[in-house]
Amino acid sequence: MPKLWVSVGLAVAVLLFVSIFFMFHNRADALQGSGRLLTIHDRGEEKLLLSDAKTIGEALEHAGITLDSHDAVEPAVTETMVASEYSINIYRARPVTVIDGSTRQKIVTAYQTAEQITKDVGINLYPEDTTKLSRSSDLLADGAGLQLTIDRATAFNFTVYGTKSIARTQSATVGDMLKEKGITIGENDKVSLPLTTPITADMNIQVWREGHQTITVEEPVVFGTQQINDNDQFVGYKAVQTAGVNGKKNVTYEVEIRDGQEVNRKEIATIVTAQPTGEVVVIGAKYRGAYTTPSQNESIAWNYLINQGFTREQTAGIMGNLQQEHGFNTTGDGLAQWTGSRKAALMARDDPYNIYTQLDYLMYELNGSYASVKNAIKASTTVKDATIIFQNKFERCGICVEDRRIQFAYNILASH
Repeated sequence: MPKLWVSVGLAVAVLLFVSIFFMFHNRADALQGSGRLLTIHDRGEEKLLLSDAKTIGEALEHAGITLDSHDAVEPAVTETMVASEYSINIYRARPVTVIDGSTRQKIVTAYQTAEQITKDVGINLYPEDTTKLSRSSDLLADGAGLQLTIDRATAFNFTVYGTKSIARTQSATVGDMLKEKGITIGENDKVSLPLTTPITADMNIQVWREGHQTITVEEPVVFGTQQINDNDQFVGYKAVQTAGVNGKKNVTYEVEIRDGQEVNRKEIATIVTAQPTGEVVVIGAKYRGAYTTPSQNESIAWNYLINQGFTREQTAGIMGNLQQEHGFNTTGDGLAQWTGSRKAALMARDDPYNIYTQLDYLMYELNGSYASVKNAIKASTTVKDATIIFQNKFERCGICVEDRRIQFAYNILASH
């Protein structure tokens, strides 16, 4: 072997030995004291020291290491030190220009990746968006630092086998987008646009399958309501003790599609995934007992019916009838001019001429044998419709004077 190569080999060995010697020597020097051993990595340099500080931040401060408010430290500066050794990484903040379309935003951050930087700034990235992190291309405008460029995917309206959503893509054409999404068009599948159609913002694209198919959708399970009578509260009082929460169910339908349009749907299976929570409502059951005037009865009836869940228009429709029937008097045949067996049932109640007794009896009928009337009224949206429904299906009057009932209803609506 030539002497030159022997000399080079010996020199390399000596240098390696010296490096290892000094590395262990420095570590030994650091371990001569007391405290926890910290290895600090900062700007490409490594520093060893022993510290009795309670937290990472105090240790760095004692070591004379200054941090900017934008710098990041791992572990965090607030972490209490309990282990015997720590490796501390300091990420120094630097300026970054974020370019998001026509928006340019200059920030100072210690984060290293595009995802971390955008999250720090509060910019929402979608999975289809792409990013590029590079050195600043305009030193005069942005100064020295990094440049983060966001290339936004194109958003469009996408309906796939009956499921509608807002989708995003970097593809140039409909065909390329379908490949990107992993959608293979089968023999019976159809696409609403030619595959060569360019992708544009907010466009509508549909993919469907001709013939019968099944889809599963999530639907609410409507909660029920339980009423509790409270004899310490006057009639008309209503308070929700437990709020109702709808449940959830997965419903599978067999759907028939023709030319991209649903022509028939049949439910074939239902699975409840979350049971509803029933609503519990406390209702006042204490009667006031004292005689009330027709004017007072009108106000009491309005509040009572509103608390029963009727809209203002529906309440006015019912009350327009009560005004025509007996002017809100509870004497004689009562508010609704009950007769025959219906009046007998009212008279069998305690304090039958009390306004609250008669309103309770009115709702007793509407929740019982006249429930279809209540349902029809609650489905109505106008004062006139509610008035006529109550007139024809509840009062069933001989000479109704319909126009007066409707006018009374509008007057009552205006006064409340």
